[in-house]
Amino acid sequence: MFALVDVNSFYTSCETLFRPDLQGKPVVVVSNNDGCIISRSAEAKSLGIKMGEPFFKIKNNTYSSRVHIFSSNYALYADLSERVMQTLTAISPSIEVYSIDEAFVNLSGVINCMPLSDFGHEMKNKVFKNTGLTVGVGIAQTKTLAKLANHAAKKWRGTGGVVDLSNIERQHRLLALTSVEDVWGVGRRISKKLNSMGINTALDLVESSLWVIRKHFNVVLERTVRELRGEQCLELEEFAPAKQQIICSRSFGNRITQYSDMHQAICAYAERASEKLRSERQFCRFVSVFLRTSPHADNEVYYANQASMKLLTPSNDTRDIINSATNSLKRIWVDGHRYMKAGVMLADFFSNGVAQLNLFDDSSPRKNSAALMEAIDQLNNSGKGKVWFAGQGIEKTWAMKREMLSPAYTTRYADLPVAR
Repeated sequence: MFALVDVNSFYTSCETLFRPDLQGKPVVVVSNNDGCIISRSAEAKSLGIKMGEPFFKIKNNTYSSRVHIFSSNYALYADLSERVMQTLTAISPSIEVYSIDEAFVNLSGVINCMPLSDFGHEMKNKVFKNTGLTVGVGIAQTKTLAKLANHAAKKWRGTGGVVDLSNIERQHRLLALTSVEDVWGVGRRISKKLNSMGINTALDLVESSLWVIRKHFNVVLERTVRELRGEQCLELEEFAPAKQQIICSRSFGNRITQYSDMHQAICAYAERASEKLRSERQFCRFVSVFLRTSPHADNEVYYANQASMKLLTPSNDTRDIINSATNSLKRIWVDGHRYMKAGVMLADFFSNGVAQLNLFDDSSPRKNSAALMEAIDQLNNSGKGKVWFAGQGIEKTWAMKREMLSPAYTTRYADLPVAR
């Protein structure tokens, strides 16, 4: 048995958690550079604000004065997510962190101790007590059914936020009420084709022939149908698979026209990508840089390019990666453009930095590299200070636009609320 635990409107819930005066009011969170809506409170949804809607449309709307808008604050969201996952880990046999706001929980053996719905309420209450966040809990025999149950728990308030679908009759009632588009793994494109075949609800999909589904779609959708029938095809993955590549990129708050600004941005992205690489305990051999202008800018020539370098020996030393990235940047930089976005990609990973050297190699791995990088990471993650490489500069005029950013209440001392 599985449970899917999902925080309700996670980003907006994190914002209102430290602003109780906003409870019951329309709140939205916008994406990087304050671009589009990526999270809405229930009150914002009732105003008709849609997911992915451009921010400027809200600013020009009649209800804009009533809507409270925040720039995305990922430091705050990541910390609260970690607390939710720690709570679930403490009270459950095992969990799989599926995304920043949801996790699958293994319920094996729980039924021997208490009813599953009671355990679901216990998880919900424990998370609320420890973090102040409200979650929905869906329980079923398979991951796909648990996802469906979670959808119902959040949609119908009468459920109390917990739905146990272990009963076959309840499963069929919910499947009949659920549009096939809302099934995990189906989506709009596939659902349109299913609708044309007369398959409109999740129950219609369950009652379809597996042979027909495989013939007209693929084995992935066949697996979804089997899961909806209660046949477990997806296991709990307690350990995330190793990444095949790491990309660090952003759209700039203002267009970049000077090489020095782009050099700073690439150094900053290379440093962040290196940190991620070390946190994965990996070494990379391939470093790539890309940049581009806006394809929608009027009276401007669109330009996009990328360049890459291969390191002689795999490395996770920030100095090696910055050096390769900036050398690649020199090859693709062209004056006269207004650049909108750039990034750094790392690939060709090794689990250790050992590799066969070429007879004619004239460079060797840096001495004490691991100790230096560990010291830098510990200092930057301690909250006591921040060290960075000179190439990143101090004044970041290219930095991401975040004009409505809330304080980092849980990760920065200076942002702690003051009681008077």
